Amino acid sequence: KSGEMLPVIGLGTSRVFDVAGDAEQMAQRREVLETLFNGGGSVIDSAPSYGNSETIAGRLLDQMGARDKAFIATKISTYGGKDDGLGQMKGSMGRWHTGKIDLMQVHNLKGTDIHLESIRDWRDAGRIRYVGITHYRDDAHEDLEMVMQSEILDFVQLNYSVLNRNAENILLPLAAEKGVAVLVNVPFGRGGLFRLVRGRKIPDWAAEFGASSWGQVFLKYILGNPAVTCIIPGTSKAKHMTDNIGAGLGPVPDARQRRKIVELMESL
Repeated sequence: KSGEMLPVIGLGTSRVFDVAGDAEQMAQRREVLETLFNGGGSVIDSAPSYGNSETIAGRLLDQMGARDKAFIATKISTYGGKDDGLGQMKGSMGRWHTGKIDLMQVHNLKGTDIHLESIRDWRDAGRIRYVGITHYRDDAHEDLEMVMQSEILDFVQLNYSVLNRNAENILLPLAAEKGVAVLVNVPFGRGGLFRLVRGRKIPDWAAEFGASSWGQVFLKYILGNPAVTCIIPGTSKAKHMTDNIGAGLGPVPDARQRRKIVELMESL
């Protein structure tokens, strides 16, 4: 809606940034962030319920002086009332060392009505730029659809991958119709896709759309859907971040190539 362009590959921090923060852990994750930014990426997605993730990511951005390079997406993640939600947003601001969050989302549709109102209030006050909702499970797609139909949203975050294409049925066309940006989580099926192809060479035809790894095949499949704005795979390894960023370069597979990817993966 705003016309702002976002890089198509970002970074999820669930589990992978939830560390104590010793020197080695911080150095590894700093390298991931540097790789993200050097590759032209900006979106970092987190939540107060991801343990130490916001604290670690925020501390690193602060140390790197890189706040302006990041598009920070976080969440209200509580079944509690309005005050709990406001408290979480204040806490996130502190952990990210910032006075402005780019995207505040209602996490897994917990207390959607109450928290969307609070997020909009903060947006109107200039503390938040965009408003969104999230979920990561298929059985929540109907509820996501209901909120997308009844509320004015900037973003929806949902689960989508080559072997879990339920979002293609209703949510992705609806997002495109309403001008809602889409963040994609669980793009590798929690690693399940990599387990299926372990020991297998990627097909020669993947070069037609510029994929040089299985990870890039999986991500480019998702990017081939024009409703998708940005994918947020989590990683704590710079080499994986580099590979993920590579999926955002060059062409995306067309409809025929996407069908080939699906047929191949369903045959394994």
